[in-house]
Amino acid sequence: MLRTALRNVLAHKARLMMTALAVLLGVAFVSGTLIFSDTVGEAVKNASAKDLKGVAVSVQATSDPDEPLTGDDGKRTTALNAKLADKIRALPGVASVRPDISGEAVLATKDGPPLGDNRINRAVNYQPGQDGKDSRYPLTKGRGPANGSEAALAAKTAEAAGYSLGDTVRFATDGPVLEKKLVGLVGTENPQVTAGGSLVLLDSATAQKLFLHPGQYDELVVFAKPGTDERALTTKVRDLLPAKRAEAVSGSQLNADQAKMIAGQNEALSKTLLVFAGIALFIGVFIIANTFTMLISQRSREIALLRAVGASRRQVVRSVLAEAGLLGLLSSVVGLALGTGIAVALRAVLDANGAGFPDGPVIIRPASVLTALGVGVVVTVLSAWLPSRKAAKIAPVEALSTVEAPPAPRSLVLRNSLGGVITALGTAVLLYVSTLESADDLPLAMLGGMLTMTGVIILAPLLSRPLVSLAGLVTVRLFGIGGKLAKQNALRNPRRTAATASALMIGLVAITAMTVVGNSAQQAMDKMAANGMTADFKVKTSTYTGLDAGQSRKVAELPDVAAMAPLRGTGLSADGEYANVNGTDLSSIAQVTRLDFDSGSLPAVGTGGLAISRTASKEHGWHTGDTINAEFGFRETLEKKRLKISGVYADNPVLGESLAATSLVDPYLPKKTNDELLVKAEDGRADGLEAQIRHALGDSPLVKVQDHDALRKETAGEIDTVLNLVYGLLGMAVVIAVVGVVNTLAMSVFERTREIGMLRAIGLARGGIKQMVRLESVVIAVFGALLGIGVGVFMSWSVGGLVSQGLPGYELLLPWGRLGLFVLIAIVVGVLAALWPARRAARLNMLQAIGAE
Repeated sequence: MLRTALRNVLAHKARLMMTALAVLLGVAFVSGTLIFSDTVGEAVKNASAKDLKGVAVSVQATSDPDEPLTGDDGKRTTALNAKLADKIRALPGVASVRPDISGEAVLATKDGPPLGDNRINRAVNYQPGQDGKDSRYPLTKGRGPANGSEAALAAKTAEAAGYSLGDTVRFATDGPVLEKKLVGLVGTENPQVTAGGSLVLLDSATAQKLFLHPGQYDELVVFAKPGTDERALTTKVRDLLPAKRAEAVSGSQLNADQAKMIAGQNEALSKTLLVFAGIALFIGVFIIANTFTMLISQRSREIALLRAVGASRRQVVRSVLAEAGLLGLLSSVVGLALGTGIAVALRAVLDANGAGFPDGPVIIRPASVLTALGVGVVVTVLSAWLPSRKAAKIAPVEALSTVEAPPAPRSLVLRNSLGGVITALGTAVLLYVSTLESADDLPLAMLGGMLTMTGVIILAPLLSRPLVSLAGLVTVRLFGIGGKLAKQNALRNPRRTAATASALMIGLVAITAMTVVGNSAQQAMDKMAANGMTADFKVKTSTYTGLDAGQSRKVAELPDVAAMAPLRGTGLSADGEYANVNGTDLSSIAQVTRLDFDSGSLPAVGTGGLAISRTASKEHGWHTGDTINAEFGFRETLEKKRLKISGVYADNPVLGESLAATSLVDPYLPKKTNDELLVKAEDGRADGLEAQIRHALGDSPLVKVQDHDALRKETAGEIDTVLNLVYGLLGMAVVIAVVGVVNTLAMSVFERTREIGMLRAIGLARGGIKQMVRLESVVIAVFGALLGIGVGVFMSWSVGGLVSQGLPGYELLLPWGRLGLFVLIAIVVGVLAALWPARRAARLNMLQAIGAE
C-alpha cells in the first residue's frame, strides 16, 4: 500500500501540483515568520549586548515619591553626582566608572524644518577615553565635541538632515533653538537610532546644563578589573547608594533583562505574523480536502479493485494518508526554502522603509525547521483524513458500477443541522457583544466571529444553491448558453463549490471587517476634528514641553492672524471627582472652536466660573449653578477653592472636559507655558501663515504647526498603517485561495472530459468552452466574496460598541467603494484563475474526449 501511495503521487503529480503549491505557500509563510523573527531578534540582541560589553554594574537614577523630580528651574534632578562616582571608583575591583547623561533633542534639517515626527530623538554626552575616543560611538569622520559650541551627530542622522562637517547644527531640547558646530560623525548600532531615530552628541558639561544640573548624571556604568566578582561588587556599590534615589544592577542581570525584553517584543511580532500564517494554512485545508475528495472520486474504480483483491478499509485509509503525508513533506521542504527567502526579503523591504534593523546573519533554528515541516505534514494529513474515510467506505461492486455517487441526503441534513447550530451560537455571541462597551470583551467578540465563520463554512453548500442560482440569472441573461452551463456546473456539486468559495471567503471576512471598522474610525476622527476646531492651525511642541506664553503672544500679533487662543491645562479634584481643566483666552476661544452651550454661557465663565462638557456633567454629577470645593494642581497642600459651574457645553475633543479662564489656572501651573495654540487666519490668508508662525516662535524644530489635513493624517495614519499591513499579510491567503479555484477547475475539467467532448460534438465552439469555464470560476469567486463581505460586515457591526468606548462619535459607515472593489477583485480573480483550466478544456480533442473514461 505504501508503494501504491508513492505511485499515486507520481501518477497524479499534475493534479496535485496546485495542492502542493497551497501547502508550500502556507509553510513558507510560517517558516518565513519564524526565521525573520529569530534573525531580527538575534541581531537586535547582539547590537544591544555591544553597549553592555564589559559592564559589571549599572547604577541608575530612580525617583523618590517623597521628593520632587525637578528642580526650581524645571530641569530633572538626580542623586547620581560626581561625588558618588568618585566613591564608586575608590572601591576595590573597580577599573573605571563612566557617567552617562541622556536627553531628548529635536534636530532641524539644514533647510530649516524639523527632521521628522514620531522618531526617537536621542541626545547623549560624548566621553573620550585615554585615546580621545568614545568606544560606544566610533568616529567615522572628524572628532568628538570638546566644548559647548560643538556637537557630533550619528552619520545616518547627518545624512538624513543634510549636514556635513563644519556646518552649523540647529536643534532644541525644551527651550530656545541651539546652534552648534558639527565637528564629528559617529557610527552606532543602537536599534532606536538605526530604526530612524536621531542622535546628537555633546560634551558632558553641556549635556548636564541642558538636561540635568552641573555634576549630575542619569547613569553610572561601572567596569571591573579582571577577576573581580560581579555579584560582590554589585553589593558593595549598592551599599553606597542613597535610598530610593538610585539602584544598582549587575551587568549579567542587565543583559538578562534586556534579552527578556527583546524576546518579549519579538514574541509579540511573531504571534501577529503567525495569526495570518494560520489563516493561510486554514485556507489551504479546504484546497487539500477538495483535491483529495475529487481524486478519490476519480479513482473509485481503482480503489474498488484494491478492495476486491483484499485491501482492507484501514489499508485504504493509510494509503491515502501516506499519499497526503508524502505530498505534505515534499511541499514543506520547498516551502521552508521559500520561507528563508521571504524572511531575507522582508527584512530588506522593512529596512528600505526605515526599519533600520542591525546587521546580522540569517538565523535558522532547528525548532523553526521542525515547526515548519511538522505544520505542513500535519495540516496535509488532517485535511486528507475525511476524504480517506470516504475512500474506505467505497464498496467494490458499487464502485465498479458507477463513477460518482451523489452525497447521501442524511449526511447533508446532518451537516446543515450542525452548521445551523454553530452559526446560531456565533450570531448570538456577536449580538451579545454588540451590547457591550469594554475593550476587554474583544476576545469574546473574536470567539463569536470564529463560530459564525465556521458555521457559515459548514452551511456553504446549502447557501450556494440560492446564491449561485441568483448569479446564474445574470450569466444566463448576459452570456446565454455558456452562462447556463456555468451555473449548472457550479450547482452540480455544491460541496465542492462551497469548499472552493470558502477559501476565498475566509480572507475576505478579515479584510472586510478591518476595512469597515477602520473606515468608520477614520470618519469618526475626521468628524471630531471638523466639529471641534474652526481654527486653521493647531500649534504644539513635539516633546510636549509647552510653548512659552510670551512667545505665543507674538503669534496673535501676526497681521494675517484673525484670532488665537492658547490652551494650558491643569487638574482639579472635588468631592472625590477628578477633572482636567483647560485654561484659555475666553475672548477668542469661540472664534477658533465650535462651542455650543446646553446651559449657562461663556461670559458667565469669565467671572471666575468653570464650564464643563456634557459627558463630564453626567460622569461627575455637576450641573449649571452648582458650587464645588475644588482643589487645583497635584499637591495635597493646596487650599480648596469654591467654584461655580457656569455652563455645560456639547462635547468638544479640542477643549476636553472642562474650560476656564487662564487667570484661574495660572497660579497652579509650575511654568506658564501653553500646551497648544489654536490659530485662525484672516480670510484668504492661510497660505504661508505656517512659516510666519514658525518664525514668530523662533523657528524651533520642536514646534509642530498642523492644519486640518495634517491633523487628519496624524490621527488616521495608524489606522492606514494597520489596514495596509492587514492587506499585505492577507494577500498571501488570497493567493492561496486563487490556487484553490484553479485547482478545482482544472480537476473539474478532467472529470468532465467526456461531457466537454459531447458539447464540442453538438456544436459548442472552443470559445464557448472557454467562456463556460471562466463563468463558472467567476460565479464561484463571487459567491465566496459575497459570503466573506456579508460575514465581515456583520462582525464589524457587532464590535461597534467596543470601538466607540475609546472613540466617541464612532458609528458604522460602510465604505461602499472599497466593498465594490472587493467584489470586482473577486471577478478578476475568477477570470484569472480560469485562464489555464479554460484553455486546457478548449484544447481537448473532441473524439478522444468522447471516448474517455
